[in-house]
Amino acid sequence: FFLSEYKIPELSKITMPVIFNEPLSFLQRLTEYMEHTYLIHKASSLSSTTERMQCVAAFAVSAVASQWERTGKPFNPLLGETYELIRDDLGFRLLSEQVSHHPPISAFYAEGLNNDFVFHGSIYPKLKFWGKSVEAEPKGTMTLELLEHNEAYTWTNPTCCVHNIIVGKLWIEQYGNVEITNHKTGEKCVLSFKPCGLFGKELHKVEGYIQDKSKKKLCALYGKWTECLYSVDPATFEAYKKNDKKNAEEKKSSKQVSNTEEPDEMPLPDSESVYVIPGSILLWKITPRPPNSAQMYNFTSFAMALNELDKEMESVIPKTDCRLRPDIRAMENGEIDLASEEKKRLEEKQRTARKNRSKSEEDWKTRWFHQGPNPHTGTQDWLYSGNYWDRNYFNLPDIY
Repeated sequence: FFLSEYKIPELSKITMPVIFNEPLSFLQRLTEYMEHTYLIHKASSLSSTTERMQCVAAFAVSAVASQWERTGKPFNPLLGETYELIRDDLGFRLLSEQVSHHPPISAFYAEGLNNDFVFHGSIYPKLKFWGKSVEAEPKGTMTLELLEHNEAYTWTNPTCCVHNIIVGKLWIEQYGNVEITNHKTGEKCVLSFKPCGLFGKELHKVEGYIQDKSKKKLCALYGKWTECLYSVDPATFEAYKKNDKKNAEEKKSSKQVSNTEEPDEMPLPDSESVYVIPGSILLWKITPRPPNSAQMYNFTSFAMALNELDKEMESVIPKTDCRLRPDIRAMENGEIDLASEEKKRLEEKQRTARKNRSKSEEDWKTRWFHQGPNPHTGTQDWLYSGNYWDRNYFNLPDIY
């Protein structure tokens, strides 16, 4: 989902200059999944399983929406770095920890303040370098539990690709299939994030179906991950698609082109953005970004608040919280040279600590998460160990 490293395999020892970064840690960037938490609360309040799945699907799509035009690279979390966020207004609290450095794995655990949900997962962004672009495949399972319904949903995020990393204007697309499973009912939602294609006709498009356990289509979903998601009756959707395809083929037969090249420039999305098929229901619509967003690394309002630190907070958070990380703070304050020096110092400190551990044959111990099977899928996962919110922090590593 996110880009934790723009690293070319054989050049992996090279540190990226700080100017490619945005002043947030990857742990903070992960927290942006939670911007549209109201969709989880809404899902909890619904009695129909299909309607709940619609809201969960909208949440899964909305969770990657803040990626749009976010071409700055978040800082790589240091091993043992943590981040917490409590949003009373949105009804959740979240904790994350960098649980592994090679490979880089970030684990998180969020819960509803009214005990209505738990959302947790771990992300290991697997990178591929394609010459002009970097592809990040976010390995790791997202698990959402709606406690009042005793339901668990799991999915993995789409692949994210940053184009023109060497020269030209950077632009981002996300593609691949996202399959959300309701482990209690066997219902699935299969969403396809479309690659943009040569003329950008499909840029940002998402579409798919919710189906019951015998694969009968219950409803169709469509929209753009940068904007909105709608649901509509499957027959209506298929009729619209058929008609749309017929029109496209008529257009195409009048001009033949090959469709293999990767587009250099970001294709401009169709002007009429998302055509709303009559009879559709709007499930989610993006919150517009603040007017100064372009000067602020294209942050959303939610992202802009992630690194805020006040005296009261400083007295309760653990010393590993990334709000206390000096390189990110310096960059946020516009002190680029200081940020660069601090980043080098922290990376060096981390390397030294690792060497010392290997000398004394001491293993790194994660603090708030442990490895174990995901209770719903059985696959290896990082699970929350508890006790973080007791505010009883001792023997924490000195990472900054």
